[in-house]
Amino acid sequence: MLDFAIFAVTFVIILVGAVLYLYPSSRSASGIPGLNPTEEKDGNIQDIVNQGSLHEFLACLHGQFGPVASFWFGGRPVVSLGSVDQLRQHINPNRTTDSFETMLKSLLGYRSGMGGGATEAVMRKKLYESAVNNTLKENFPLLLKLVEELVGKWKSFPKDQHTPLCAHLLGLAMKAVTQLALGDRFRNDAEVIGFRKNHEAIWSEIGKGYLDGSMEKSSIRKEHYESALAEMETVLMSVAKDRKGQRSQTAFVDALLQSNLTDRQVMEDSMVFTLAGCVITANLCIWAVHFLSTSEEVQEKLHQELEDVLGSEPVSLDKIPQLRYFQQVLNETVRTAKLTPIAAQLQENEGKVDQHIIPKETLVIYALGVVLQDADTWSRPYKFDPDRFTEDSASKSFSLLGFSGSQACPELRFAYTVATVVLSTVVRQLKLHQVKGQVVEARSELVSTPKDDTWITVSKRS
Repeated sequence: MLDFAIFAVTFVIILVGAVLYLYPSSRSASGIPGLNPTEEKDGNIQDIVNQGSLHEFLACLHGQFGPVASFWFGGRPVVSLGSVDQLRQHINPNRTTDSFETMLKSLLGYRSGMGGGATEAVMRKKLYESAVNNTLKENFPLLLKLVEELVGKWKSFPKDQHTPLCAHLLGLAMKAVTQLALGDRFRNDAEVIGFRKNHEAIWSEIGKGYLDGSMEKSSIRKEHYESALAEMETVLMSVAKDRKGQRSQTAFVDALLQSNLTDRQVMEDSMVFTLAGCVITANLCIWAVHFLSTSEEVQEKLHQELEDVLGSEPVSLDKIPQLRYFQQVLNETVRTAKLTPIAAQLQENEGKVDQHIIPKETLVIYALGVVLQDADTWSRPYKFDPDRFTEDSASKSFSLLGFSGSQACPELRFAYTVATVVLSTVVRQLKLHQVKGQVVEARSELVSTPKDDTWITVSKRS
């Protein structure tokens, strides 16, 4: 049945399938405007495949049918919301789990923490927030050291040498996430290299092998994926065992071990945080540095804020909240890059958006990539302009979408801190320049990433 979807590689289509499998929905779209099924069995999946990604499909869907639109995944209706006003109306009080976590756990075959009620979800969210805050506090000097090592490498390059952002910043993210989340075992480069190898094997297969069934057809690929997952799980269980009872409570996993989670839950939550944390952190840094290389003016504003807030002192965790323009730059990076273009919520109770009734147990897609570049919400939506976040309306809309404030996921909050350290260290010592003639295109999966490596050149700041 899924032969038509060969080569489709969007993560979120898999999320839709997983959620609809777990939570059977209503057969009715309740008159919400949208597409009829292209095929009786498969709904509009072929249309999604033809567009290249779920984000591109949703952009066309909302362009044709407006901010509330429906489509069909298999034989089941899905509702998509594509504007701030409609998202503001949508309230789902009984579900507080993170859609990113839900998706990854579904794909990995993990069940812990997915069936609990709102109280359990709130408690786990508080636990993760505390774990992130503690590991950043305890390991901030280590984070500074890792970033300084990378920037020192860039400083040694000749002015005309092309620097590959994806390769370098993914490497930094791998080191930062593993060492801060899992402890000093990953100060050994061999451990980081092994983690990266397994991370890439797992991440690539959950993005392509499940929807089209191609992994099941290839015993070599399936064996490679299962071997990487088993090896990663073994490593994470070993890390947890080694750190139990240690006096030093500095890593993310230490906070999980101090809670009432089972050993299996600690392993699964560590897996999700490290998988997601690496990808989100790397791509936030990649896009931020790329956008900075296109604007000397923004670089100078960042440099001036460093002078005003820090003087000659290095950035510190307690000073980061005072770096407001840095926050604006990162917010605008997330918006312009459409860093996470899709979110999803299950409609556990019947709801209403505008005049449209959304039946209970309908999957509701938040088309964040569409909303983040909606001209009714953002002036000049395709322009990288951090100054837009001086306006309260922009900040409120951004927070509503879950990118800041209490709704931001732990992985994104972690990534913001790492990215602030990267940008502050880079801008203080270097000037960033575009590579002439380079065209950077985004691949909109669950996290937007450049289709190819992105290059810059650097020069020393005088």
